[in-house]
Amino acid sequence: MNQNDLLNIRHATLQEAKAEMKTLLETRQPNYSLDAALYNDPHMFRVDMEEVFQKEWLFVGMTSEIPKRGDYFTVEIGQNPVLILRDADGSVNAFHNTCRHRGSRICTEHRGKVANLVCPYHQWTYDLKGNLLFAGTEMGGEFDLKQHGLKKAFCKTAGGFIFVSIGKEEPTGDFDEFLQTLEEYMEPYDVENTKLAVESHMYEKANWKLVLENNRECYHCSGSHPELLNTLLEWDDINDPRASQDFLDLYKDQAEKWDEEGIPHEHKSYGPGLRNRIVRMPLKKGVKVMTMDGEAGCKKMLGRVKNPQLGSMRILHLPNSWNHMQSDHFIVFRVLPISAQETMVTTKWFVHKDAVEGVDYDPERLRKVWDATNEQDRVLGEQNQLGINSVGYQPGPYSETYEFGVINFLEWYSETIKSNLA
Repeated sequence: MNQNDLLNIRHATLQEAKAEMKTLLETRQPNYSLDAALYNDPHMFRVDMEEVFQKEWLFVGMTSEIPKRGDYFTVEIGQNPVLILRDADGSVNAFHNTCRHRGSRICTEHRGKVANLVCPYHQWTYDLKGNLLFAGTEMGGEFDLKQHGLKKAFCKTAGGFIFVSIGKEEPTGDFDEFLQTLEEYMEPYDVENTKLAVESHMYEKANWKLVLENNRECYHCSGSHPELLNTLLEWDDINDPRASQDFLDLYKDQAEKWDEEGIPHEHKSYGPGLRNRIVRMPLKKGVKVMTMDGEAGCKKMLGRVKNPQLGSMRILHLPNSWNHMQSDHFIVFRVLPISAQETMVTTKWFVHKDAVEGVDYDPERLRKVWDATNEQDRVLGEQNQLGINSVGYQPGPYSETYEFGVINFLEWYSETIKSNLA
């Protein structure tokens, strides 16, 4: 069997997986979990990567992580290494982190600073806009540097958030409308004047959709997250069907104070399944931020914020991010699939750029609540995956009151896959 035969088999297998996935999604019972293959099959995972993670907008990080010219960080989207870079004029760009010579990764560190981008293999050199500057005389006099610049990925920023898409075409839809709202709602925080205080990377042996499903409901919170529920009210929104009158009264009281300070808070959402969603919710009465005791995590508040009881502005971006914006620090979460049953969850905490570690904030205190919550969710996700792998598994029903967020997520997932496969 030659290479062409192997390639044809691989393509046939992928096409069969796409056809099977489309059938499974078209025939799935509404408001039920997915067929096991959609959570654990390597061929289905490859379809997820090609039709979601290689075509949709993905959250990768914050602009304040690369504040100056030449600052960069890298991210792995499946088998696709991507480089996020601040160029000479202050713009944020995304490039495929692969040399145009023989494909080697150029930046091998997670983050750093460069004057130019130099491939460590044969020293091909690119400027900060991806133009090839040097390839050596060995390439001959006819070699055209201009035809061998780095390949760009689509990149957009708003409110300090960085999104990339590595597809051949820029995704369509209402994403720009969401970015306008994000810019407005993030304005009080002045993200450019924040800094990364601490980050964590958690490896979870579960399909990426199980990670998102777990995040989209708090049905499990009372039995699993005592640290988180010290400060967090589990209601998802004022329209949450379970919301109590005490919660609605607290929201009204807090919203009046937010309005006085010109802090946006109304629910805004875009796309099927509320794909992009922003809403500000109060924390428990008397609580300032998500620390173990509810007191400030940093002595310096963010941007123009004056009210320490700003609650948490929750930002959802499917397929791979949820976030909590508070008065003195904010927390961003990024989900990236590794394989059909493996996912990397990255959590980052940001504070005012002038805050001094050990004086204004303690990184361990900042992260304690979400370190505990992430670990608890890891165990839940892995046990969920092991149960789904059983021959005894069959899709089960979601609660329309407690798990409506999961229903919304799978609505978005199903519609996105079917649309991209059309």
